[in-house]
Amino acid sequence: MVELVGYGLVLGSILTLGAVGLTLIYGIVRFANFGHGDLMTLGAYLALLLTVRIFPALGVLDRRLGSLSFGWVMLVSFVPATLVTGLVAAGTDRLIYRRMRRLGVSPVMLAMASLAMAFILRSLIYILWGPDFHFYTPGLRPMLMLPLGLKLRPDQIFIIVTSWVLVIALYVFLQRTKMGKALRAMADNPDLARITGIPTEQMTTWTWIIGGGMAAAGGILLGIDSQVRPEMGWILLLPLFAAVILGGIGNAYGALVGGLVIGVVQQVSTQWLMPAYKPAVAFAVLILILLFRPRGIFGGS
Repeated sequence: MVELVGYGLVLGSILTLGAVGLTLIYGIVRFANFGHGDLMTLGAYLALLLTVRIFPALGVLDRRLGSLSFGWVMLVSFVPATLVTGLVAAGTDRLIYRRMRRLGVSPVMLAMASLAMAFILRSLIYILWGPDFHFYTPGLRPMLMLPLGLKLRPDQIFIIVTSWVLVIALYVFLQRTKMGKALRAMADNPDLARITGIPTEQMTTWTWIIGGGMAAAGGILLGIDSQVRPEMGWILLLPLFAAVILGGIGNAYGALVGGLVIGVVQQVSTQWLMPAYKPAVAFAVLILILLFRPRGIFGGS
């Protein structure tokens, strides 16, 4: 059981990064982005391109970091992969979603447009990389024996630590910086924020960059934990929405708790049920909590 809780924390940490980006976009732009899971996939494949193709082609030598399965090249790849994914997300908003908002398109139609973009992005990934599974670094990865009988790979400890560092960094950014306070003001009342002089369109662009970057980071960590494949983000899309709803729609801190709860519940359920039932168990818990907290654990928009 302890081991399953550990695996749940790993999965929950990955879900948290995706859920925080998803709820941040919803809280400010006010629409459900069904293409968010495929932004995770894009980030994972961009990191794969850098670590497996570009850096080796440039003659860059990689050295493993201690007992981790990867080297410093993977850490360097984090930055361009997350940045490019964030720019792709912001570019998609500028070219498509912003124009649709100005035309007064309903949130449902925006959601359907994002679903179409998800299929387009996944199709491009199939064309460029094919349907095969890929690994950042092939080979066996050792396990570490931790207190209470917990066994985790060094990579999984890295995933948990990295996820928490990124979430804490986002928290500090939203609470302490001028831009973060502007983003929170937009989430509370977009019209009032516009009247007070906040450049709302610029803040919307930054929202997409940050949300897309967080999604990319989650996708890269998922690739480190398992493998990189075209459907990896799509498979996580419903758990991501479950985490967002559980924590409270539009609440970035609620998404953190929601992601961890969904991840732990899914993994612990395999103690008694087949792994194929993990999503059903997660949504059963979601429904149960919403019966008592209709707006999620921390409330929401």
